[in-house]
Amino acid sequence: MQKYLIIVSGPTAIGKTALSLDIAKNYNAEIISCDSRQFYKEMSIGTAVPTKEELAEVKHHFIQNLSITENYSVGQFERDALVKIKELHESSNVVVMVGGSGLYIDAVCRGFDDFPTVPKEIRETLNYRCKTEGIEVLEQELQDVDPDYHKLVDKLNPHRIIRALEIYKASGKTFTSFRIQQQQKRNFKTIKVILSREREVLYERINHRVDIMLEEGLLDEVKSVYPFKENNALQTVGYKELFAFLDGEISLEFAVSEIKKNTRRYAKRQMTWFRRDPETVFFNPEEPETVFNYLNEIIQE
Repeated sequence: MQKYLIIVSGPTAIGKTALSLDIAKNYNAEIISCDSRQFYKEMSIGTAVPTKEELAEVKHHFIQNLSITENYSVGQFERDALVKIKELHESSNVVVMVGGSGLYIDAVCRGFDDFPTVPKEIRETLNYRCKTEGIEVLEQELQDVDPDYHKLVDKLNPHRIIRALEIYKASGKTFTSFRIQQQQKRNFKTIKVILSREREVLYERINHRVDIMLEEGLLDEVKSVYPFKENNALQTVGYKELFAFLDGEISLEFAVSEIKKNTRRYAKRQMTWFRRDPETVFFNPEEPETVFNYLNEIIQE
C-alpha cells in the first residue's frame, strides 16, 4: 500500500502548527518536526515550540530532543528522519512533517550528495575570520562564489554561511551544486502543503508573536543560555539581538524592533525558497477545507 509524507511548511508565524495538528488527527498520523530551531530543549519560547496541550494532541518527534551543546547537521537529520518515517509507516500510511526549514525539508525529500570532509583548519580559519572581520565579509565572499545559495541562506546565521564557504574551499564546488544532484528515490510519496498569507497580515502576525514571546519570558530564556551564546544553535533571530542587549550594545527597545525586523526578513527568505520550486502549491491557512480536498484527492488515488 502507498505510503505518504505530508509536509506542512511556509514562513514563520504563518500557522503551520494548527493545520498540521488537524491533518495528523484526520489521518491518524504522528508528526515529525523539521524546524531546526525546535530541536533544542533549552530553546522553547524563542522558537515557538508547540504548547504542552498541542504536543499532547498528537505525538511529535524531533522536538527538544537535543541540547544546544550538541552539533547536529542537516545530513544527520536526513538520516534520523528517514529511519523515523519508516518506523511510523509500519503503523500508519501517513506521516506528517512540519516546519519552515527548507533545507531540512529538501534533505528528506530529495537527499544530498555526500558532502566532502572539511579539514579542521579550514573551519577554524573561517570561524576566526568571522570573529575578527565580521560575518558581512564572509557573506560577500559567499555571494561571489555561490550567488544562488546566497539568495536563500539565512544571513543572520553565521553557521550556515561558514558551512557553505567551507564546503567550497574544501571541494572547489559550490554548496548549491551538492543540493541539485539527482533526486534520491524514497519509498513514500511526498505531498507538500505550503502556506501563504498576504504580506501585511503575515508581518502583523510576526510582530504580535514577538510581543507574546516577550510576555512569556523570552528575555529570561535568553539570559539562561547566555553562557553558550557562541554555540551554533543560538546563532538565530530572537537570541542574537537579546544577547546584544545583555552585552550593553543596544537598548531593549531597539533589540525588540530588530527581532521583529529580522524575523520579517527571514520570512521573506523562506518564501523565496518555496517559490523557487515551480511545482509548489500554496494554500491559505484560513481555508483548511481546500487543503483537505487537495490531500484527499491524492491519498485516495
